[in-house]
Amino acid sequence: MKPLIGEDFLLDTPQARRLYHDHAEGLPIVDYHCHIPPADIAGDVGLRTITQAWLGGDHYKWRAMRAVGTPEALITGPSDDYEKFLAWAKTLPQLAGNPLYHWTYLELKRYFDYDGPLNAQTAREVYDLCNEKLARPEMSARSIIRASGVEWIGTTDDPTDTLEHHAALAASDCGFAVRPAFRPDPALHLYKPTFAAYAQKLGRSAGVDIVDMDSLFAALDARMDHFAAHGCTLSDHGLDYLVCAELPRKELDAALQKALRGEAVTPREIAAYETAVLRHVAAEYTRRGWVMQLHFSAIRNSNSAMFARVGADTGFDTIRAGGNVDALAALLDSMAAQNELPDTIVYSLNPADNAAIDAIVGAFCANGATVRHGAAWWFNDTLPGMTAHLETMASIGALGTFLGMLTDSRSLLSYTRHEYFRRILCRVLGQWQAQGLVWDDEAALGELVQNVSYGNAKRFLKI
Repeated sequence: MKPLIGEDFLLDTPQARRLYHDHAEGLPIVDYHCHIPPADIAGDVGLRTITQAWLGGDHYKWRAMRAVGTPEALITGPSDDYEKFLAWAKTLPQLAGNPLYHWTYLELKRYFDYDGPLNAQTAREVYDLCNEKLARPEMSARSIIRASGVEWIGTTDDPTDTLEHHAALAASDCGFAVRPAFRPDPALHLYKPTFAAYAQKLGRSAGVDIVDMDSLFAALDARMDHFAAHGCTLSDHGLDYLVCAELPRKELDAALQKALRGEAVTPREIAAYETAVLRHVAAEYTRRGWVMQLHFSAIRNSNSAMFARVGADTGFDTIRAGGNVDALAALLDSMAAQNELPDTIVYSLNPADNAAIDAIVGAFCANGATVRHGAAWWFNDTLPGMTAHLETMASIGALGTFLGMLTDSRSLLSYTRHEYFRRILCRVLGQWQAQGLVWDDEAALGELVQNVSYGNAKRFLKI
């Protein structure tokens, strides 16, 4: 049987093969948005089993396993590691066309040198092979990251984090950089029942008693100072809805105080409060030279019964059909009008937003700020999803300015997603080249491939 992951996997034209092998293959990785715990990198942890590596917290796989009828005991329950791995091996043959299918085989090839299929019949062989290799010293966290060619990692960190693990990494010689990203989502979610407790925690970490908008801003600023001292140049925001609304400061103070007392707030108060906080932190990011990331159009924890049972980030999030992308232009405009729009990366979980985003970001690359459409995210980092994303971006904007791929992952084995993206990029460009839609100028196209795969992100993030 011919191996699935061959040298020319996904590269369906001679032009694509030349672009990938001569210009993309082997480039370093700038992974500017991931969820790997910094403690794991600082501690150089090992992976006990392939089940831990693949199924320990991967909601992509958990969602797929539920889709084929796998009992929850074999997903998040108490079953042993081999039973869970066998359940995944039985699931995989049913996932043709799903990126999990390709990702799994890319990881088996790159990290375990396994070329065969994974199914119920081969599960024990693959399980034992992977576990034997994971036990080796060269499969520790830092060794995997170095072997994957990673140059720079941006983690995702709460403002109250001590960043002690980042400090330890900065003092070490691990061969790559790990930097925190400031993600103050809990401070924006005025409507959540956890807001009051989080505001107290934020205040304690900043040495500020949060009682009104001014003191809230002072606490956020103090924590940004702390993050800056640990090398942070990047923020991230997960927004349930895009909003742009205003209320007088007194009304914002009153809304905040209601939320601090655990009282209900109105939709207008929620929208105006979130807008005010976003505008304040954006002004700070501009002053500090940080990049702002905005993620939106996700419905979190849509299955309330399962959220109560197994918690957040377990495979029950969905795409928001009405994420109000129109508000993006208004929000960016409110920042740009005050010269307080930082360099920004925008992501929507809804692919129907792509054309609108590509048009909007093009309107805000002026007056010293640059706005970019981010990578095809989450449900969209598929072969057709990334292809459509590239084609729409190219047709409305400037493909050569794209910042490329990110893992958005908690797994140390997910760096093959960068290879997957780069192969798809070269596939698209190679097809255009073969069809005569672009000049047959390999030097120019090769430079574009290098920039999109690596150089643009490095320059945009000032690494």
